[in-house]
Amino acid sequence: MSSKNTGSTTRVDEIADGIHRISTPLDVVPGGFTCNQFLIVDDEPLLFHTGMRRMFPVVREAIARVMPVDKLRYIAFSHYEADECGALNDILAVAPRAVAVCSRLAAMTSVEDFADRPPRPMADGETLALGRHVVEWYDAPHLPHGWECGYIGDRTTKTLFCGDLLTQAGANPEPITERDILGPSEVMRAKMDYFAHAKNTRDLIGRLARTKPRTLACMHGSSWRGDGERLLLELAGTLTR
Repeated sequence: MSSKNTGSTTRVDEIADGIHRISTPLDVVPGGFTCNQFLIVDDEPLLFHTGMRRMFPVVREAIARVMPVDKLRYIAFSHYEADECGALNDILAVAPRAVAVCSRLAAMTSVEDFADRPPRPMADGETLALGRHVVEWYDAPHLPHGWECGYIGDRTTKTLFCGDLLTQAGANPEPITERDILGPSEVMRAKMDYFAHAKNTRDLIGRLARTKPRTLACMHGSSWRGDGERLLLELAGTLTR
């Protein structure tokens, strides 16, 4: 299922059962770029990433195509950065039951001060039941960057919300693909290496790979369907050569 507002370039596509990709093209790099949010529709709906503050109107309108915005319960994000959580307080203002979900370190260093309501910090390995979907938090410091970085995985659909991992350029990529995305992401990284290259990078990616995701929900570019364990291990090998 997909939709696009004729007055907006933002599109919404269901990439897994109950999981919708919201994608807005940007012109921040030559050839185009996308900023994606992911909406899990359930009894306690969760939005992963908010987009930048100035994107709030289009993100809000996109969410409303799928469900009432004021029904949002959780607003999760990987790390403290404008495209991850810049519109957090705007969304909190229109979703009175919603709380931010982040790592304990992110809450301590930034979010408890930034957010207009107290956040819901998640410990490594902690789960959150949304209804049919159950998500698990994975601490991943410095992967690819950000001391407080982490990810969530949906146990129900085997979807890993992998943030900046496997970032791809392009103004209008497919919502979800089974084609190679590691090659395009390495082209992007060659131009602008956004990885911290921490000493435990391979181990952290290996841990994410062991969750055996079937869908990789990428923040920039196409989401990917297939053997996520294999692809993540290929990424780890590329980074540690």
